[in-house]
Amino acid sequence: MKLLFGRTISMQLRLTIAVVLSVILILGDRYTSGGTAVRTSLNTLVSPLLYLANLPYELLSTSAKNLTSREQLLKENEALKNKQLLQSEQLQQYAFLAQENEKLRALLGSNPRQQQGKLVAQVLSVHSNPYSHQVVINKGTSDGLREGLAVIDELGVVGQVIQVGASTSRVLLLTDTTHATPVRVLRNNVRTVVEGMGKLSSVKLSHVPHSLDIRIGDVLLSSGLGERFPEGYPVAVVTHINRDEGRPFAQIYAQPVAQLDRIRLLLVLTDTPQMQEVKIDE
Repeated sequence: MKLLFGRTISMQLRLTIAVVLSVILILGDRYTSGGTAVRTSLNTLVSPLLYLANLPYELLSTSAKNLTSREQLLKENEALKNKQLLQSEQLQQYAFLAQENEKLRALLGSNPRQQQGKLVAQVLSVHSNPYSHQVVINKGTSDGLREGLAVIDELGVVGQVIQVGASTSRVLLLTDTTHATPVRVLRNNVRTVVEGMGKLSSVKLSHVPHSLDIRIGDVLLSSGLGERFPEGYPVAVVTHINRDEGRPFAQIYAQPVAQLDRIRLLLVLTDTPQMQEVKIDE
């Protein structure tokens, strides 16, 4: 049986065939509707392999939990009780502030802010290199997910869903070089855009004039522009500013609030209020 890429085929011909096939696939995916269906089918086919690859971690995690000492569990329980007490006090203040906010909106004639659904997802695999920062989660179309949904963790914005399969989805992190997040400065409401640099610990603010009032330590929140990320979620903290007048724009860098190098559980912000009740898979 003669193979297409056997020893009798020259390297130039192999390269030509590979390039032509790549161009055909790229054009087909770009200008036809079948590309999305193919990707969804492939994600569905690969899902069992992702779950299988994640099985050793789950087994080790279960074993580690069973070996945890009783004294450590008691300490953690006490710390959680203290944390719950503090959060209960903050929740009481939140209820009061929410009521005051509703009154102010009523006076201004503004529509109330719609509540979003939330769905807890677990990270199955991580794809991290200078050209692509993505993770795969264990939720898909069967759970009501779609492309474009915002993803956060307990600290702040993580990224957004870019591909959805039946039981898994792919999340693009905000540090990816192709990702941009509209933000505003918490201190003065100045609006700008945060772009990924291919580094998990750093992002940059794009096209910032030298005169713009941004300082080191400023907290950047999602601005809600673009209707992709809801307003008010922490995104990053400004860490470095270089106002070189020889450059057309200031060089400003920030550190993401979310710990993207150690994420395990994520929260997907859905657009279905029926999913407001959050459930964590055992």
